[in-house]
Amino acid sequence: MSERSKTLADDPYGGRRPTSHERQSGEPWDASYQDGPAPWDIDGPQPALVRLASRGGLAGTVLDAGCGSGDNTLHVASLGLRVLGVDVAETALEQARAKARERGLEAEFAVADALRLGDLGREFDTVLDSGLFHTFDGEERPEYVSGLASVTAHGGTLYVLCFSDEGPEPGPHPVSREELTAAFSSGWSIAAIEPERVLTRRHPDGAPGWLATIKRI
Repeated sequence: MSERSKTLADDPYGGRRPTSHERQSGEPWDASYQDGPAPWDIDGPQPALVRLASRGGLAGTVLDAGCGSGDNTLHVASLGLRVLGVDVAETALEQARAKARERGLEAEFAVADALRLGDLGREFDTVLDSGLFHTFDGEERPEYVSGLASVTAHGGTLYVLCFSDEGPEPGPHPVSREELTAAFSSGWSIAAIEPERVLTRRHPDGAPGWLATIKRI
């Protein structure tokens, strides 16, 4: 057994505290990738982010927080932008690196706890959150947003794509417009919160969502 396998067997959370989602599910994020395609893994980038990129919404250095198996990160890389994808799920990152090699794309991937983004010690002009914010509960969100502030350059842009509480058949952990606004009330300026669709394997036509454009001030 490898040292990594021993570590995961002893502590599947790698020394960090489990997130609210992990406590509810009883499994670490990595298990979603070990047991087959994760429910949110759609074998391609989220259409909302593809449209965003096509409008010139991405610029400079890019961070994809909670990148999973890397499809959004690799779409950014295909545009010629420098991008780092981070996640706590090492199996997902292995899959992401394999996709990068297969597609001949330059992208950086690293293990990182989204509740400790400041540990990266780096700043980015653009930060993407596709389906991560809504997994954190009310106690975790301030810590997560503080970490986002530490890695988003002043004047930089954060995009949050999350499940919405408006519309039929919402996804798990839906978020209200008011919750989004409250989470980014200090140190940020919300430029827009627009209705969107979030695709999952269980929502092939998309679940109700928000795409928030938030500026770091």
